Amino acid sequence: PAGAVGILQAGLIPSLVFKLRTESDGIQELILDTLSSCLHVDASEALATGAITILKEKLTHSSAAIRSKAAWVLLEIGTHPEGKNLECDEVIPVLVSLLEDTDPEVQAAATGALMFATVKPQGRCSALGAEAIPPLLKLVAEETSKARLNAIKTLTMLAELSEGRETLLAHADTFQQCLDDPCEAVKRAAKIAISVIKQKP
Repeated sequence: PAGAVGILQAGLIPSLVFKLRTESDGIQELILDTLSSCLHVDASEALATGAITILKEKLTHSSAAIRSKAAWVLLEIGTHPEGKNLECDEVIPVLVSLLEDTDPEVQAAATGALMFATVKPQGRCSALGAEAIPPLLKLVAEETSKARLNAIKTLTMLAELSEGRETLLAHADTFQQCLDDPCEAVKRAAKIAISVIKQKP
């Protein structure tokens, strides 16, 4: 953490963000790891530098490691209030497409970023518009999926909208199966999801 604070204080964030466009893949991975640690502390400088646009480009990179790390950086941005607003329309459709990525790490990172992006009502509407429910349900049904817990939490937020709740009512049994999961967190999240989906508006 002290190193991350040092990088922020030295004003290196804009340089790191811009270098994502010019450096080789190996260096880009290191930059994304560094940004992830720094943005955990503060995201305002990265947002002011237009990091979201560059990270969006990296989400479709040919390297799975870079796609995954870019999604993790967006997840860090999404934990900050100002980041949640910016992610919605620009990034959510790309994150939704990554839910079906062949790499489980990319799926997990994209689901985590999507979870934070859907905390705000605007993000939920964007996710519904981007058809996020079918790929998220697929991740919930996969018992070995690393993204399972975040997928359940994201679907719970989408169930807060009447349109999302209606769609998910037909899939309540998918969540029901999670109640037998060996992971306590998955069980808890599934229980909450079922109660939100079944509550009367």
